[in-house]
Amino acid sequence: MGKIIYTHTDEAPALATVSWLPVVRKFLASRGIEVELSDISLAGRILAHFPEAVPGGQRDELSELGELVTKPEANIMKLPNISASVPQLQEAIKELNDKGFKVPEYPNDDADITSRYKKVLGSAVNPVLREGNSDRRAPAAVKAFARSNPHSMGAWSKDSRTEVATMGKNDFRSNEKSTRIEKAQNLKIVFESASGQKTLREAVPVLDGEVVDATFMDAAKLKAFLGEQLQRAKKEGILFSLHMKATMMKVADPIIFGHCVEELLSNVYEKHAAVLAEAEVNANNGLGSLIAALEELPADKKDPVLADIKAAIADGPSLAMVDSDKGITNLHVPSDVIIDASMPAMIRSSGQMWNKDGKLEDTIAVIPDSSYAAVYQATIDDCKANGAYDPTKMGTVPNVGLMAKKAQEYGSHDKTFEIEEAGTVKVLAEDGSTVFEHAVSQGDIWRMCQTKDVAIKNWVKLAVERSRLSNTPVVFWLNKERPHDSVLIALVNEYLKDHDTDGLDIDIMAPEAATKHSVKRIREGKDTISATGNVLRDYLTDLFPILEVGTSAKMLSIVPLLNGGGLFETGAGGSAPKHVQQLVEENHLRWDSLGEFAALAASLEHIANNNGSGKGAQILADSLDKATVKLLETGKNPSRKVGELDNRGSHFYMALYWAQELASQSDDAELQAKFAPIAEKLAENEAKIIEELAAVQGKPVDIGGYYRVDNASVEKIMRPSATFNSIVESI
Repeated sequence: MGKIIYTHTDEAPALATVSWLPVVRKFLASRGIEVELSDISLAGRILAHFPEAVPGGQRDELSELGELVTKPEANIMKLPNISASVPQLQEAIKELNDKGFKVPEYPNDDADITSRYKKVLGSAVNPVLREGNSDRRAPAAVKAFARSNPHSMGAWSKDSRTEVATMGKNDFRSNEKSTRIEKAQNLKIVFESASGQKTLREAVPVLDGEVVDATFMDAAKLKAFLGEQLQRAKKEGILFSLHMKATMMKVADPIIFGHCVEELLSNVYEKHAAVLAEAEVNANNGLGSLIAALEELPADKKDPVLADIKAAIADGPSLAMVDSDKGITNLHVPSDVIIDASMPAMIRSSGQMWNKDGKLEDTIAVIPDSSYAAVYQATIDDCKANGAYDPTKMGTVPNVGLMAKKAQEYGSHDKTFEIEEAGTVKVLAEDGSTVFEHAVSQGDIWRMCQTKDVAIKNWVKLAVERSRLSNTPVVFWLNKERPHDSVLIALVNEYLKDHDTDGLDIDIMAPEAATKHSVKRIREGKDTISATGNVLRDYLTDLFPILEVGTSAKMLSIVPLLNGGGLFETGAGGSAPKHVQQLVEENHLRWDSLGEFAALAASLEHIANNNGSGKGAQILADSLDKATVKLLETGKNPSRKVGELDNRGSHFYMALYWAQELASQSDDAELQAKFAPIAEKLAENEAKIIEELAAVQGKPVDIGGYYRVDNASVEKIMRPSATFNSIVESI
């Protein structure tokens, strides 16, 4: 009847899958729906690119899914995965080596090995799978629950000193150039300098009507800006925090992150240049990696440098902390503080972040590039003026995101370059004419982005459909003063003519104005659809959900694929590492699979609507939705505290409620008869099952790794109730 591909990913979502997937498979098999697991984890991606390290070889399952998403039969449940920073990649490589997989080290002098690892780093998964635009919103049940059971919100003071600091000039936003390429062709990127001409990219394919941008960030001005903010934070006695996306923007953002580390330690770099060079430190990987590299040197060399680093940190501004108890700062690891999650969490916590003493404090939130920084400043200004948001009364801001076919910045990685010397970067058309050119200096970061016309058309169509279906105003977040956006505005206005917009409220606003408009309506309890580009899609689908419902993990994220298939994403995974840590220490997994439940129901609806004989799939979907509402109403979501209900217990209650809903429906007598005894057995054994699940908590467990766990051990840990397992297997 249908097949769903479930992705095996990383960390807490992967652990939760071990508990939940057996239930899913049994319930769906009742109507002939197959569930297949596909490994797109960081470890799996590494081994796929080095199959010679695996006895019998290793399938490249991500590439297989990349082919599947172009086909109408695609139906993929996509769980959060690690978008690896260099430190995470290196940790995963070491773990695989320790387990006997002979994968090479990174960095590596071998160009082929380096090329393979670049396919693993950063946002390796999303550009491959996202062959459609995004429709992301809070499920009605989740929103209703948040209103009646509000999460905590820190109080805001009008005197709060928290604010966003951004460059505003000499950055990607201010140096951007954009155009629409009318005729399909290959563009060429070259670099001209006193040393001659060098080809950076021989051929960049573009299609008819494609929007192409090019821009750069001035490295010298960036470093001056970062140095000024560090000095300002110290002078004003306020926290310094840097907010980047060094995993998704895997080339540009780590370089920017590294410049911040270097500015913090500017005196150390000046005084100990030779020793730092000998240790082969790379500030792009963070302060923690830099210190670890120095630790490999003899004591007489490392000790003076480490002492000066300690002194520089002590003499610098107070840094926002990731883990105050362990002394891990905002600048230790580039993947620890991701702007999507860090800024909303800060806004939710009275505009404050943790200091070295484990106390909340106002902060200068440094977002170097000014493209989207005003979104956060406008939200902060609104909170200063009007106080914290009230989850019991808030409206909602669903999102329709332009992300198909590696749209905009997220497709720029292979066209991003750190400039080696002063010169000019040119983008050339096939006829030899110059499309763009930028005069650049050593260290500048230059990049080019592409946005396919078919993606833009689909984005406009999806926004109109969502506005019509939900009777909700839609705002396209586009700034006519920005070159890329001005091109898009013309296309949006043109493509809107292809649709029936009669009676719809559709507007176009610059991001800052759109933010002010949306938060004003939120406070009035009104809903507003945001139609945004790819990066803003990421930012807003964390910002508003974290404020509205407490987390973005509970969001419903549907990607209608361009060729008719469906990709169903299950929420954000930013907190997943801490959840793993708690499981290992206390055998309690607080990960909430609510987003997964909502996505699975949407996946089943997709089968029902596209397979021609989908009545059973629709009943499974409707029953699952009702079970999700009951889970929320009865408070059976995972608790943060050991000894209380965790992810495994929540899965039991979902199975119970789902079976009860199937048993009580009358549209499918066969399903009703099949699940009535299952529902009865689960209900009769509720106390025993909960006791078995609770009995294992409170003691450390060994999952046999982090990036590649021991499957047998995790199976025992995540399925500890023999009674529950037996009932599920009997379906």
